[in-house]
Amino acid sequence: MGRADERRARQRGGRRAAPRNRTSEQAEPGTPTAEGGTTRVVESPDDSGAEGVTRAERRKAAARKPGPPGKPGAPGKPAKGRIRRLFTWKKMLGTFLTCCLLGIGAFIALYMTVSIPAGNALAQTQSNVYKYSDGSILARKGTVNREIVDLSKVPKDVQHTFVAAENKGFYGDNGIDLRGMARGLYNTARGRGTQGGSTITQQYVKNYYLDQDQTVTRKLKELVISLKVDREKSKDYILAGYINTSYYGRGAYGIQAAAQAYYRVDADKLSVQQGAYLAALLQAPSQYDWAVAGPIGKKLVQERWNYVLDNMVGQGWLDKTKRDAMKFPIPKAPKAASGLEGQKGYLVELANIQLENQLMKSEGITRSDAEAKVVDQGWTITLNIDPKKQTKLEAAVKSQLTSKLDGKKRKVDKNVQAGAVSVDPKTGKIVALYGGVDYYKHYTDNATRADYQPASTFKPIILAAALDQDAKTQDGKDINANTIYDGTSGRPVKGSDIAFSPPNEDDADYGNITVQTAMNKSVNSVFAQMGVDVGMKNVLKTADDLGLDTENLQAVPAMTLGSMGASPLEMAGVYATLDNHGQKVTPTILASAEKTGRKVDLPDPIGDQVVSQEAADQVTSVLTGVVDDGTAKVSVAQNPLRKGQQVAGKTGTSDSNKSAWFTGYTPDLVTSVGLFGEDAKSHAQVSLTGATGLIPGTGRINGGGYPAQIWAAYTFGVTKKAKFDLNTELGAAVEPTQSPSQSASPSETPSQTPSSTPSKSAPPSQSPSQTPSSPPSQSSTPTTSAPSTPLETPSDGNSDNPLDPGDDQ
Repeated sequence: MGRADERRARQRGGRRAAPRNRTSEQAEPGTPTAEGGTTRVVESPDDSGAEGVTRAERRKAAARKPGPPGKPGAPGKPAKGRIRRLFTWKKMLGTFLTCCLLGIGAFIALYMTVSIPAGNALAQTQSNVYKYSDGSILARKGTVNREIVDLSKVPKDVQHTFVAAENKGFYGDNGIDLRGMARGLYNTARGRGTQGGSTITQQYVKNYYLDQDQTVTRKLKELVISLKVDREKSKDYILAGYINTSYYGRGAYGIQAAAQAYYRVDADKLSVQQGAYLAALLQAPSQYDWAVAGPIGKKLVQERWNYVLDNMVGQGWLDKTKRDAMKFPIPKAPKAASGLEGQKGYLVELANIQLENQLMKSEGITRSDAEAKVVDQGWTITLNIDPKKQTKLEAAVKSQLTSKLDGKKRKVDKNVQAGAVSVDPKTGKIVALYGGVDYYKHYTDNATRADYQPASTFKPIILAAALDQDAKTQDGKDINANTIYDGTSGRPVKGSDIAFSPPNEDDADYGNITVQTAMNKSVNSVFAQMGVDVGMKNVLKTADDLGLDTENLQAVPAMTLGSMGASPLEMAGVYATLDNHGQKVTPTILASAEKTGRKVDLPDPIGDQVVSQEAADQVTSVLTGVVDDGTAKVSVAQNPLRKGQQVAGKTGTSDSNKSAWFTGYTPDLVTSVGLFGEDAKSHAQVSLTGATGLIPGTGRINGGGYPAQIWAAYTFGVTKKAKFDLNTELGAAVEPTQSPSQSASPSETPSQTPSSTPSKSAPPSQSPSQTPSSPPSQSSTPTTSAPSTPLETPSDGNSDNPLDPGDDQ
């Protein structure tokens, strides 16, 4: 390089590099070169004056040079900690990618090893065998109500209802819902049961190729098979399989059977509205079946029906104008399947429901899945039904009621429905049940229906709540069998935020009477006041504890008249708990349920103490007075079959005579009998008045009439004489230790015998010469000294007619 070039380089800020072959010969710093420049020398970190040091040696020396004070390691750079060296972003990314690769590899392996199996839905469908408690066969049920139809036989709009209900993206997805599957796997692994999210393809695979078990393995198989089915089969094939294998309730498998079961048409004649209902059913067939659904079930299925149609509009499958004009299509009344004639169908139905309930609770599955696991799946189910008692109960209903009905002579006779449940209070076993005239003729089970008022059979619950909670009257007196109340009809209830003035039956006034007398005569005004004294919330809590379904009920004074709905099954459970000294009894029809070596663990029907023994026993003691000196006297106390049997019970007659009840018990058997007025065509609630044409006067059917007669004809034919073992000193079943100072009416004489306790005081119009029908111990047959007229409503002139015992609510 010339001097001119070197000068230009300096002007540009450059530096002249030392020749490569002169690295070992360093000039003094700042010494001019031959060309007139200066030489820059890089000194060795260890020995700046050393000669012959290579560049590599100088770099190594620099690396060994200590950094700034307080910062160990490389010059100017802090040392990394052990955790930082372990969790670097490169390592974390590498780990993540490795896991992804492993997961993908595992899935590929699973996909390659799992093949589409042969369909097994039909192979898994078997007969269920139902047995009586003695092991004899009750019924076999296993004929599958299924008819496969080609998708072309199903209207396109009806096809769309199922897609809109279950999987709007069905036509565009790949057969699976990853988020839904992940949620399902997580919940299954955590033991939280099932959760929605499956596609139609997945549901079809579960129904046809797999089973209903909620396991991680089954869900993984479902995922793989769904992907393969979606690749190998058309969407129409999958949709056809789905609607043909699904269970719709009423024993119907597939859309053709469902169309016939609910609308009595073939699948190709279904309307969009009807299709939307069938699609809605798949979520919960039994709960959404209009014929047996309660108010909540009917509300939910209508919401589901609207959801389906709205989705169709959103997908462009249904014109909004047409949708707005659509009305909910109420299904036809169901027809029972063959082989369940008479009472068999009612017994099988309740057994299935209780088994489904247990599977839902133990396995965390839905009602739909539980039904699919129970109906026609090869179970051997033994019931607690005693064939002898069952025969006796059926005979009692026929002899005391149905043989007297003639629908050709009296239209009202077509509207009479009877239901009854008999329970062993020591074990909780349902030993007999009457669900209706015939399962084929009346599909609804009258023994389990809860849409009619229990009326005055609710009054013992009010007394139980008062005794159990040591409640007091408005003036601070303890409430018990001898407590005095004002029995004036229409008297305004005191202490209530809601005005309430209930009339008594036939508007009868009783003046000051004891609780015992008020129970005997079913005095509304007394128990309305007692309910407020106890607190209606406390009353409803006791009702719930005893076995009534009180959900969504308002704690208002009107509830004291039994204005809610209840079934004979529920009332039998309530009274069985009282009979069992306050220890909870949950009636069960199931003795055992087994399938291919598997046995279902059933809960103990006998539960905890829900009311004190003293409270339960005093209620029982009071209810013996209803039988001996009250509204059940003619039909029960004076029944020639009684033969000294001790009995407690309560009658009930609802508003407008739409229902009539007698729920009673001996020490070893509880039976609840209900009569219900149901229009034969519309199924609306109607009056029972005038039925049989054998009751003079108004023709009103009271609980002390036919229900009590059925009860007596059955109970006295299957029980033996026994006495209640009661832990109480009050009530009609024991001799009182003291008399209430204000309980005796002016007409009552002091010479009255002990069985007519002060708690049974009569109104002033009663003749003082009346004598008791039996002593306190119930040791003698009451028919030998019965008065000419029972203690009934003073205004009722027909009290000597056993079919119309008079005052009863």
